[in-house]
Amino acid sequence: MILLTISTFFGRMHPLVVHLPIGFLVLAALLDLASYWPKYKNVQAAVPLALLAGAVSAVLACVLGWLLSITGDYAPILLDNHKYSGIALAGAALVLYTLTTPIFISYLTLPRKVFSIAFLGVLGLMSYVGHLGGSLTHGSDYLSLATLTKTERTKPTRIEQIFVFEDVVQPLLEKRCVQCHRAGKLKGNLRLETHGDLLKGGKHGPAVVADNLTKSELYRRITLDPVHKEFMPTDGKTPLTKTEVALIRWWIEKAAAADNIKLTDVKGYQNVQPMVASVLGFAGTTSVMAAEEGNSRFPVNPNIPLSGDTAQITVARREGFVIRVMNHQPLMLDVTLPPKAGKSGVNLAVLKPLARHIIWLNLSDLNLTDGQLSTITDFSNLEKLRVEKNPIGNEALKSISGLTHLHALNVYGTKITPAGLATLKHMKQLENLYVWQTGITASDVKKVFGDSTSIRVAY
Repeated sequence: MILLTISTFFGRMHPLVVHLPIGFLVLAALLDLASYWPKYKNVQAAVPLALLAGAVSAVLACVLGWLLSITGDYAPILLDNHKYSGIALAGAALVLYTLTTPIFISYLTLPRKVFSIAFLGVLGLMSYVGHLGGSLTHGSDYLSLATLTKTERTKPTRIEQIFVFEDVVQPLLEKRCVQCHRAGKLKGNLRLETHGDLLKGGKHGPAVVADNLTKSELYRRITLDPVHKEFMPTDGKTPLTKTEVALIRWWIEKAAAADNIKLTDVKGYQNVQPMVASVLGFAGTTSVMAAEEGNSRFPVNPNIPLSGDTAQITVARREGFVIRVMNHQPLMLDVTLPPKAGKSGVNLAVLKPLARHIIWLNLSDLNLTDGQLSTITDFSNLEKLRVEKNPIGNEALKSISGLTHLHALNVYGTKITPAGLATLKHMKQLENLYVWQTGITASDVKKVFGDSTSIRVAY
């Protein structure tokens, strides 16, 4: 694992290092060109040094590029072309440098014009390698005639003009997912550029299945706990906001994951109309809460006070709590107590003045007991609670069951058993339950909440 981490780390330096040979080789070419003018004849002496720097950095870029290639899913043909042409460029730069060395010149002096023409060939090869690299990073159509002639879809200005997939879902996927799931870079052998790509899916099956969230791999991945190894997007990229996840869920469940269907043709579209209008930036859209990322907005729990005593945030931070302000009006907080900070004891009382403002709370791995967690009822507006890896049992669920706005609960690695689930039976708003290493199964959840439950059980 250490070697894998090191190789991944250095591989990700490829995009940084790859610009060095470009700069050095272009500099060498400019110096060679300038030396044709008598005024700048002396700069010819710097050409070999610039060439050597370009050749060495090209070799380094090749090594780092190889390390990067084994950590991601790229289109094989495009990757091979980029790889071998990059190696050829490094070799050509080394050969060009060799032609300028005194040892070679003592045997053969290459005419200046021939050398300059060879230089142009190296620059042409470098442009080709760079084009392939851009295609791997941004897509095979990143710099193409198709991109130049592409016609952008006209943005709708009224609700009646909106197509669910084309105007709402597809733009969300392009913003959050397509960077890693497109032609040229196929993580999980999955493309998400078109509706057909979603239905075809990747190595784990279809990305979406109409009317079935459980079998929709896309929805499963974006609703996992962010610490889960299968959570998407990965590598620290910005995850989908709550609004974006809700819209994708609605599209799969209510719009049957359909293509070419208008919003107003879907029964009950009024339920998501404010979110859709806000995401599309319709003028006059009423919204009261900034989403956790970006400018998306969605209706907020009216029980959250508009303002609070921000001085209490400073007090809580002094106790070791990490607090992120998700929204200012109403004041909404995301609170975490790192395990190390909680070794001296967990003082939840310090959060009481802020309790109604806390929407996300992370109390994982703090050696909490059922008794300590009894005060969780004060946090009445919680939507997401993490208490994994604590020695709590079913008694703690009695306190948690009073959280009427809770959508996600993570209890993995606790002493909670299937018998304790009955305590949560009335929590109809619960959407995600993380129960790894508890003995609780999806079947247990269905027994308590019913076969038709939409609760997603994650491990």
